Amino acid sequence: MLDVIIIGSGPAGLTAAIYAMRAGLQALVIEKQPMSGGQILNTVDVDNYPGLPGIGGFELGMSFREHAEKLGAQFETAEVTAIEAATEKEKIVVTTNGRHSCRAIVLAMGATHRMLGVPGEETLRGMGVSYCATCDGAFFRGKTVAVIGGGDVALEDALFLARGCEKVYLIHRRDELRGARSLQQKVFDTPNIELIWDSVVESIDGEGMVQMLQIRNIKTEEHTQLPLQGVFIAVGILPDTGLVRELVDCDEGGYIRADETCVTSIPGIFAAGDLRTKPLRQIVTAAADGANAITSLENYIYTI
Repeated sequence: MLDVIIIGSGPAGLTAAIYAMRAGLQALVIEKQPMSGGQILNTVDVDNYPGLPGIGGFELGMSFREHAEKLGAQFETAEVTAIEAATEKEKIVVTTNGRHSCRAIVLAMGATHRMLGVPGEETLRGMGVSYCATCDGAFFRGKTVAVIGGGDVALEDALFLARGCEKVYLIHRRDELRGARSLQQKVFDTPNIELIWDSVVESIDGEGMVQMLQIRNIKTEEHTQLPLQGVFIAVGILPDTGLVRELVDCDEGGYIRADETCVTSIPGIFAAGDLRTKPLRQIVTAAADGANAITSLENYIYTI
């Protein structure tokens, strides 16, 4: 029987693997994708991971993986189809390759940003299209950008970007914002933020980099072009928790209820990274979760 199975190999899962091996645990990492790294594989440059400014997302992901492998962590490419909390001392993970028995599980499947689904979004991702203002905003200092959305995250992104960008357009499909009133007032009071109401993005255009948005007003059907250099999409995040929503306690958004100890409602199952309830989802906080999850897991398996 394994000590721990880690499901997912983004920064949280890989850090958990590193800490598990350093703790002398038998660990298996299961990842459905053929390559480790999670969302950071889609990031061209990572400018906010301490000590490694400007490192490529792919390079950082591979470094995490190599570190875990060097310490002896085992990896399996498979899709997890079921998790069974058989007993307090045994958990079963069922995959497309078979069944595994372990003493504890770390859930680290991550989350994905909701996409607009418009032409140019995928091809220009990482080349002006971003889903994280705090990750990528520094690359657009002095430039013109747009934020798409009307909730708290979109308003916070617009305010964050306005500190360094020359101009920030906030594009929302309705005629009123959904975010907190306090944030709304700050947006209205910021001179270099301009609201574009009742509008949707039809396409994101550019040759190699973002250059233009095609916008349609849903009330007047007027079409306009908006020249800019960056687009920050803030229309929601989807945690990859469908597999466990009936197993562990989740909030209304599907995030697993767990604090910084990463302890879930089921003894022996821990949640690390973007899929747990938390105020900030960054590479550094995901890595911290991986370390905390193994610390909590050690305390668990040595007491059962």
